[in-house]
Amino acid sequence: MIEEILPEGKVAAEAAFSDFPAEPGLGLFPEEAALVARAVPQRRLEFATVRLCARRALGRLGVPPAPLLWGRRGAPAWPHGIVGSLTHCAGFRAAAVARGEDVASLGIDAEPDKPLPDGVLDAIALRREVIRLRELNDCHPGVCWDRLLFSAKESVYKTWFPLTGRELDFDEAEIRIDPTPDTVSEDSPLGSCTGGFTARLLVPPPTVGGQELTSFSGRWLVRRGLVVTGIALVRVPTAASSPLREVPLPGDVVRA
Repeated sequence: MIEEILPEGKVAAEAAFSDFPAEPGLGLFPEEAALVARAVPQRRLEFATVRLCARRALGRLGVPPAPLLWGRRGAPAWPHGIVGSLTHCAGFRAAAVARGEDVASLGIDAEPDKPLPDGVLDAIALRREVIRLRELNDCHPGVCWDRLLFSAKESVYKTWFPLTGRELDFDEAEIRIDPTPDTVSEDSPLGSCTGGFTARLLVPPPTVGGQELTSFSGRWLVRRGLVVTGIALVRVPTAASSPLREVPLPGDVVRA
């Protein structure tokens, strides 16, 4: 599912729809197990499952298994030369990784396809975003657009933070969501719909390869009761073109 919104051949992704490691051990390295030794059992399971997803994805890049610990602000500390992102929500865990020579940064997020709790939209959305969500809901009332906006902002943050090491508040990036024509309808297969989104940064942008990145572009997918979003900043090293391509293909960092 997550691989459908990330660039094929550049990013390796693995997902699980349930927790598969069993106590005791959880398939964790001792250094990883120590991080969640005092956590409740469910937290240990999701922590372990998403790391097994990451190890499988890394294995597809030829990277041997190693502890995946917490780095700055609780973000994953990926092996040298690797960029990646983790996400987990009820019933879903996923990891996406790429070589830094191919992708400058990436971010993924998964959320339940349910409306946000009362008051959350007001806390995360700009006025222009709220207006566009109302327009989208009028045309396509079957999608939880507020939850999709939240997920897109999470993916933006996860892409931004490794590039800058700085916080990015919800109101510092403006999201525009664009459904793919003919995919958002009651007749969509398996209740699936998809599209793209653009995040316009409202703060000084990061510079990568000599290029200022004033916006990020990503993809989204709604299916099986889930909302997933993803961004991959793919490097295109040619003399005549921009060194980065934001691939439009079909908060605090939360410790993962």
